[in-house]
Amino acid sequence: MTRAEMTQSNTDRVYIFDTTLRDGEQSPGATMTLEEKLQVAEVLDDMGVDIIEAGFPIASNGDFEAVVAVAKQVKTAVVAGLARAIPGDIARAAEAVRHARRGRIHTFVSTSPIHLAHQMKKTEAEVLEIITGTVAQARNLIDNVEWSAMDATRTPLDFLARCVELAIKAGATTINLPDTVGYAVPEEHERMFRSIIERVPGADRVIFSAHCHNDLGLAVANSLAAVRGGARQVECTINGLGERAGNAALEEVVMALKTRADAMPYETRIESTHLSRASKIVSAAANFPVQYNKAIVGKNAFAHESGIHQDGMLKNAQTYEIMTPASVGIKETTLVMGKHSGRAAFKDKLKELGYELGDNAFQEAFQRFKDLADRKKHVYDADIVALVDDEAGSVDDRIKLVDMEVVSKTGGIHRCDITLSLDGAAVSATYDGTGSVDAIFNAIKKAVGQDPNLVHYGIDGVTGGTDAQASAHVRLEMNGRIASGNAAEPDTLVASARAYLNAYNRLMIDRGRAAQGALAG
Repeated sequence: MTRAEMTQSNTDRVYIFDTTLRDGEQSPGATMTLEEKLQVAEVLDDMGVDIIEAGFPIASNGDFEAVVAVAKQVKTAVVAGLARAIPGDIARAAEAVRHARRGRIHTFVSTSPIHLAHQMKKTEAEVLEIITGTVAQARNLIDNVEWSAMDATRTPLDFLARCVELAIKAGATTINLPDTVGYAVPEEHERMFRSIIERVPGADRVIFSAHCHNDLGLAVANSLAAVRGGARQVECTINGLGERAGNAALEEVVMALKTRADAMPYETRIESTHLSRASKIVSAAANFPVQYNKAIVGKNAFAHESGIHQDGMLKNAQTYEIMTPASVGIKETTLVMGKHSGRAAFKDKLKELGYELGDNAFQEAFQRFKDLADRKKHVYDADIVALVDDEAGSVDDRIKLVDMEVVSKTGGIHRCDITLSLDGAAVSATYDGTGSVDAIFNAIKKAVGQDPNLVHYGIDGVTGGTDAQASAHVRLEMNGRIASGNAAEPDTLVASARAYLNAYNRLMIDRGRAAQGALAG
């Protein structure tokens, strides 16, 4: 980074260092393919991430090739490769990032007594010698070098200061003081950064960085505390992915700084409207679902069920939302219909679904809704449509199962030949799937000619024994609407098909016609 950038970073600019592709991928089960890594790198670059840590080049040939590929692809961000304080590691990292428009070697060594005694089996004097030699090696290979003191938060301050001083003298341009095991609390974390920056000669010439793990659930709080203490780079991951309990979540750090600029007058250059997309891409690539109540990007982050909250939201969104869904790339707020919902939210939902009921009809529908909500955990749009349609006269199913044949073979094909009645006309389709149910569902979609998204599929046994009925549950989404379907049959595959069709029919209900029927009644 230039001297001008360093000068600015000592005031209000916070650099975002994303390590989703390195530390995030170290989460058990989160390994990504090269294509997935490139997709993640692209969205990170697009959203304005300053530094992308692309991997650990010495770890494997695959990791090396991934760092090279990311380095060649990225247009704006600095691309970093991680290296232990070992000459071979550093040389390998340099070879990988030399393909980047702007590359960085990120090298690290343990500094805490417990790591030195049990992991490295080195003395403090030996560690100081290692720092001087390896940082100098890295700086001779590239002009952008980050040095990290692994387990800094459990390192005595005097020794940590000596390590930092030597790393700066050897040529490091960024100093990272990671909370490797998520041990710190915000107040002491801020003090550590402030103390090191004040006492180490040359600290004003480098950027200090925070890398916090979430073992105590304090990673984001500690990262923000580090910024208050003088850090101007925060290392984080999309969705908080990472070792053990994960890292500081990028989306939370960014939106905390953006939303509470009054209390934390610092800025990033992240385009926050990309956050939701980045979250979905990383979740899919790493096969790590995002918890529903995850801050900023969770499914429920902008969802409200309480009647009091829903009433406030309908009057003024700022009553219960401190940021807009659009600011993080989410289309809109969701008022979740459940037993806590009130009349205002129910009336608003009916209007959204195309119904306008008179006072008496509305009161009856609302009471039926509350009765249903007491029995069901989630009340979906289709359930509300059914409440009104059942009262006004149900709409006949547009799609009906006429005939179905399924062939499954171990290690072979899974084929479904299906015939449906669509608005009275027979339509047929054949589909080869990865399994029997996959073949059935895709054959139905092929026959009907529309492509709803399968949100949920489940099977339960109604009773015990081999002759038990199978109860199938399907939830579909299409054009922003969600519908659920259920069916019970002695044959599991038939139950699955009928449940899918049940949900599909609910999605295809002509709501305008149903609303007219409700009004006429």
